[in-house]
Amino acid sequence: MNPILSFAALAGLCLCAALARADAPPRADVRPQTFSAHGDTRVDPYAWLRDDSRSRPEVLAHLQAENRYAETLLADQQPLRDTLLAEMQARSTGGEASLPYAENGWEYRERYPEGAQQPVYERRPLAGGAWRTVLDAAERAKGKRYYRLGGWQLSPDGRYLAVAEDVRGDGAQQLALRDLASGEWLPLADRKAGTEMVWSADGRALWYVGVDPDTYRSSRVYRHALDGQDDALVYEEKDEAYTVSLSSSASRRYALIAVAGSDSSEAWLLDARDPAAPAKLFAARRPGREYYLDHYRGAFYLRANPDPAGFGLYRSAAPGAEWRALIAPGADAEVESFLLLKRHLIVKERRDGLSRVRAIAWRGGASRTLALPDPAYRVWFDRNPDPDSGRLRYRYSSLSTPTSTWEWNLANGKTRALWQPRLAGYRAADYRSERLWMRARDGERVPVSLVYRRGLLAKGGNPLLLYGYGAYGMAMDAAFSAPRISLLDRGFVFAIAHVRGGGERGRRWHEAGRLANKQNSFNDFVDAARELARLGYARPDQLYAMGGSAGGLLVGAALNQAPGLFRGAVAQVPFVDALSSMQDASLPLTVGEYGEWGDPADADAYRRLRGYSPVDNVGAGPYPHLLVTAGLNDRQVPYWEPAKWVARLRERQWPGQQLALITEMDAGHRGQAGRVSRLAANAREYAFLLTLSGWREP
Repeated sequence: MNPILSFAALAGLCLCAALARADAPPRADVRPQTFSAHGDTRVDPYAWLRDDSRSRPEVLAHLQAENRYAETLLADQQPLRDTLLAEMQARSTGGEASLPYAENGWEYRERYPEGAQQPVYERRPLAGGAWRTVLDAAERAKGKRYYRLGGWQLSPDGRYLAVAEDVRGDGAQQLALRDLASGEWLPLADRKAGTEMVWSADGRALWYVGVDPDTYRSSRVYRHALDGQDDALVYEEKDEAYTVSLSSSASRRYALIAVAGSDSSEAWLLDARDPAAPAKLFAARRPGREYYLDHYRGAFYLRANPDPAGFGLYRSAAPGAEWRALIAPGADAEVESFLLLKRHLIVKERRDGLSRVRAIAWRGGASRTLALPDPAYRVWFDRNPDPDSGRLRYRYSSLSTPTSTWEWNLANGKTRALWQPRLAGYRAADYRSERLWMRARDGERVPVSLVYRRGLLAKGGNPLLLYGYGAYGMAMDAAFSAPRISLLDRGFVFAIAHVRGGGERGRRWHEAGRLANKQNSFNDFVDAARELARLGYARPDQLYAMGGSAGGLLVGAALNQAPGLFRGAVAQVPFVDALSSMQDASLPLTVGEYGEWGDPADADAYRRLRGYSPVDNVGAGPYPHLLVTAGLNDRQVPYWEPAKWVARLRERQWPGQQLALITEMDAGHRGQAGRVSRLAANAREYAFLLTLSGWREP
C-alpha cells in the first residue's frame, strides 16, 4: 500500500469510528474565581483543580476520569501502538553495553540487560578481569512506584559510590552512599537534593547540592564527612532568583559552586585538598554578566560575556585578578563550551546556528576544526578523564545518524568511530536530513532541520510533524531518535523549527525570543509550518505540532494564534497557564524565571503574558485534535496547568475532535522512568498522529 495515498482518504473514517465508541468526555465543574491586576480582571473557572498536596479526592477523581476517557478514546489505536512498540524494542538488540571509559585504574560501562527497564553499571580493573556490578538500578528500583537514577560519583580511590535517585518523580533526589568493599549502604542526611556531587581529593568528604523542600530550588551546598559528623552547610543562596549547581574542576583541585540567575552568575571555590576550608568567591555577580568557571594547570578559565557581543573565553590567574581574552566573541560566533587538555584547548562555538569544534594548540596557537558530515547535527564532549591523552572523545548525532562515540586524534586530525549502536534493520542511507533557512514575517532568517525516508517524499503529499522549544537560550539541535524511525517509515516528515528564544544562534537568539520579544518565538513556529507546506514538504492539511514544557507553551500559543493551521498536536507537560504561574511566587521556579517571561507585578510584563498565555487566550475554535500529557508529581509544570487548559478546550470540543488528557499518576516532568515505559509513551504519541493522518497498517 502507498503510505501517502492512504492518509487523507481514511482519516475521517477512522476518527468517527473511534469517537462513536468513546464515552462522553469528562467535564470539570465550573467554579469561577476572579483575579484582578493592573485594571484587568480574569475569571478562572477551573482554579479549583490546583491541589498542592496532590491528594484531594475530587481532583484525583477528575484526573482519573480524564485518563479513563483517553483510554477509551484511543482504544482503537492499541493494535498500532503494540506494533510500534514491538518495532521500537526490536531495533535494539538488547544486552548492548556502552563504550567503556577509563578512570583511576578502572574501566566503567553502562549495560541494559535484555528487556530491562533500568541499566546496570559495571567496572573492571584496567589490567583486565571480569566485569563487576557497581550499581544495579533495577535492584534499587524494586518496590518503588517510580525510580530514576539522577547521577552517581565514585570516590577517587574507587571505594565509595554516591548516588542521587528520584523516587517520587518530582525531580528532587534522594542521596545514598555505598561502600563497594563491603557492599554496605551507609546513611546520608534525609533531605531533598540535586543530582550534582563532588568528592574531596582524599575521598573522605562529599559535597552535594541541597534543594529547598517547598520550592524545590537548588539553593544550598552541604559537605558530608565519612567520619559520621553531621552534614555541614558550606553555602546558601538566599536570593530566590538564583539557583546553585556543583561540578569538579578539570584539575580536580576545586569543587566549583555555580550560582546562576537569568542574566548573571558567580562562582565559589571549594578546596578539594582542604574540605573544611570555607568557600571562596571568585568574582561577585553583577547584572548582565555571566561567567562559568574551570581550573587547570594553575590558571582559571571562564566562558563569560563581559562584552555585550556574547560569550567568549577568558583566562585569569586567581580570584579577583584580571580576565584576559583568549577567544573574544564575534558578531557571528560565540563560545558555547570548552575543554582543557594538556596540549590543546578544545572549544565548542556557535556559528550560524550550528556547533563547531576547534582544537587550539597551547604552544604556537595552531587551530584545527573538526569536520562533521551532516547539514544539521548535535555534537558534544564525551568523558575525557585523561587530559594528557592527546585525543578527544566526542559524541555525534544527526536526524539520520544514530548517536555514536568518536575519537579525534589531535596530533594528525584523524577521526575514528569508537562505538556505534546496533539498530536492527536501520540503514542511514535510506533517510535524508536537510537544513533550511526560513524567512519569518519580520525578515529574520530562522533555521529549520528536517528528515524523511527517501522514496516516501511526495511533494505536497506528506504529513509533517513540526517540533519546537524556543526558551531559556537552550539549543534544540538536530539529534537522532530511534523511535522516530517508525514515524518516518510510514511517510511522515519530521522537522525542528529552531525558533527565537532558544540558543541555536547564540545569545542574541535568546534575547530575540524572551521577555518583550517572546511573540517572535510563536511567529517563527507558525511561519516555519506555513513555509514547509509551501515548499512541498507537507500537505497543507496534514501539519502536526509537538512541544514539551516551554515547547508546550509554544504549541499552545501557536494553536491560539493560527487557528486551522495544524490538524493535530501533542503537548507534553505543557507550560500553558503562564500568567497564573508567574503571578504565584510560592511555586517552584517562578521567581527564578522572571528574567525569561517577566514579572507580572510589572504592568507591561502582565499585559504581554496576558496576551499569549494559552489558557487565557483559548478562542472560539475549532481547535485541532490534541493529545496532552501531565505528571501528577511534576514541580516544574504542575499538573493543573494542562488540566485547566484541557478543561477550557472541552468547552469548545467539536463533534469528531480527539481531545485526550493523560496524567501519569506516579511520574513528574520527565514522564515515565523505565526504558520500555518511555518507548511505550513514544508509541502512544506516534499512534495518535498516524491515526489522525489516516494511516493503516498494510
